[in-house]
This record gives sequence, structure tokens and C-alpha cells, in this order.
Amino acid sequence: MYSANPFRLRHLFSLLDFYMEQELPLDLVISRYFKLRKSLGSKDRAFVAEAIYGMMRWITLIDFFCEENASWEKKWEIYQTLDIPTLIKDTSIPEHIRFGFPKDLYDLILKSHGIEKGQEICLASNAPAPTTVRVNLLKTDRETLLSQWSEKYQISACSRSSTGIVFHKKINFFELPEFRQGLFEVQDEGSQLISELMQVEPGQQVLDYCSGSGGKTLAFAPKMEKRGQIFLHDIRKKILLEAKKRLRRAGVQNSQIVNPDDEPKLKKLKKQMDWVLADVPCSGIGTLRRNPDMKWKFSEEMLTRLVGQQRTIFEKALSYMKPEGHIVYATCSILNEENQQQIDHFVKTYDLEIVGKTFQSIPHEGRMDGFFATVLRKRREKTT
Repeated sequence: MYSANPFRLRHLFSLLDFYMEQELPLDLVISRYFKLRKSLGSKDRAFVAEAIYGMMRWITLIDFFCEENASWEKKWEIYQTLDIPTLIKDTSIPEHIRFGFPKDLYDLILKSHGIEKGQEICLASNAPAPTTVRVNLLKTDRETLLSQWSEKYQISACSRSSTGIVFHKKINFFELPEFRQGLFEVQDEGSQLISELMQVEPGQQVLDYCSGSGGKTLAFAPKMEKRGQIFLHDIRKKILLEAKKRLRRAGVQNSQIVNPDDEPKLKKLKKQMDWVLADVPCSGIGTLRRNPDMKWKFSEEMLTRLVGQQRTIFEKALSYMKPEGHIVYATCSILNEENQQQIDHFVKTYDLEIVGKTFQSIPHEGRMDGFFATVLRKRREKTT
């Protein structure tokens, strides 16, 4: 599967040990490991990262063929021999292991999507994710960047997002002058499409309630033509500082950061928003291609806790919406418990109605990640 020199393998096994000592997500562990080891060149880093992601995707299948407490060296050796298409058909191996998932999560995915589609999702979730960027319409357009990049990189326009470009080979985006100029951001096509549901208009008041570092705000902000106001709120102050940097680089001038402890400002915003985005914390099961370690940390207890948090967050977010406003509930999950069942609960509990079509994407090879989003508003009386 891979040819590797001893130097690279030594770092791979060292990184695996380093990961097992941490509580952090795999991508952060890899980033920290590389920062501490300047001797690793770009090709070495690419090999080590690709190898550890592959092993984490299929670790239970690797373990199935290993003796207990096998070394990383032995697990790597087994990983090299895995013939996934053949093993998937081997009924002597438990089904969830064949598809590279813990049993409780595997069962929930099949319950949400059916056996055939669920198994397709599991296989797609164990493949590398595409690399997609979103063009910043405040500074340029897709045609310009496609023309600029087409001779340098293997790229194509996204099929559904009007601002998306797919890179068919990975590059270091953050060193590109176009990135430093704020002409684009790295963002999955599914995430871009959620932002398109925010039908914001110039002059409106908008709240991104769980903004994180502002990825979705950056996507819908151009529609407002720098008029009106966007408020970004999150319980994590540190990530709001990152959002501030990104907004500045992108040229979004009509935005304000609202810190979680700024109670006077939050109170002033109640019932004032034309649009609210509640991109809630979730299991992240739709993005396992990028974070394969999350599936091994999943538990039904965690899911129950998340469902409760999502309901609490939505209720708080809803309190900022104008009576005639709209709220978008969004996750990067593919589980019904976090998606459609939550919408059913919100509609019933808060006398809401769905506006337009619910958006749901599922992981497919070479295409977008798994996302879910629905636009809601207060139920309106039907006129006869």
C-alpha cells in the first residue's frame, strides 16, 4: 500500500504513541507533533498524516487480525495487507468491523438511512475527503480564481455551490498570496450550501449564534453588501478572536463580536434579528473523513447529552429572532436523532413551520461531507 523509509515509519509510530497520550482531536495532535519536529519535510509530513488517518479509519479491522496488545509496527504491517473490498464481503468478520465503525454508531447510521445507504455512508466516511475552497465574493469571483489557478493546479468548479472550487491535489493554501489577500477560505461544499440557506438581505440584522471562527458568516456576508449588521456569538472567547481575524482578512466590515459574558449586549439583541443561524454542537458524524478518530469516541450517552444541549441552544437562539424573522438549525451530523427528530420537536414545541426544503447531504466519494439544515419561522395563519 505504501513504501516508507525507516525515518518516516519511526515518526508514524511516535505520532501514534503521542496521540494515545492526548485527549485532543487527531488533527490537532498531528499539527502539534509536526510543530515540535522541524526535521520533517513536507513529503514526510504528508506520508505520516495520510498513514495515521488511514490506520485510525480501520483500526478495529486491523485489531481483528492482530493479537492482543500488538505493537504499532505489527498493526502497520497488518494495515498494509488489508483488502477492504474483499473483507467487506467476509461474513466471518462482524459487520460493523468490516465497515470500519463501532457497533452502536454503525447501528444508528443504518437506523437513520437504511442498510444499503447506511453502509455506503460508512464506506464513504472511511475515504479521504475532497479539498474545497469558497471564493470570497466581497473581493473577487469564481471565474477569476478558476482562470488564475487552472494552469497551476488540478481544480474544478463545485457542482452545487456557486462559489466553490475543488482542488484535486492537496496544497498548502495558507501560503498562497490569494489566501493572505482574503480572496478565498477553505470550506466544504456542504457547509457552503448551508450558508446559502441564509437568505439575508442588505440592511438586515443577523445573528450567528454558535459562530465558531465564523466560517458560515464569511460565506453569507457578501449578500448583505456591507449594509446591516452581523453579530457573531460563541461561548469560546478564543475562537471568537480567530473569527475577528478572518472577518478582517475577508473585508467583512458590518460585523460585531458578541462575547458570551456581554449580557447587556445580548439582552439588547433579543427579538431584533431578521435571521438567526444556530449551527449547533453535534456528534460531527458527517465529517468523519476529516476526523476519523471521532467515531471511536462516540457513545449513545454522548448523543443523548448532545441532543439536550442542542435543544437548549436552539431555545436561546430563538429568543433573538424577530416575530417575523427566520432561524436556521444546522448540524454536521447524519443521525436522525440530531436532525429531523430535533426539527419535529422544535416545530411542535415552539409553534414553528419549515420554510422551503430541508437540506441534507451525506458523504460520497469525492463529494461533500454530511450536513443538515432547515429554515424555520413562526407559524403563520393560512389565508383562504
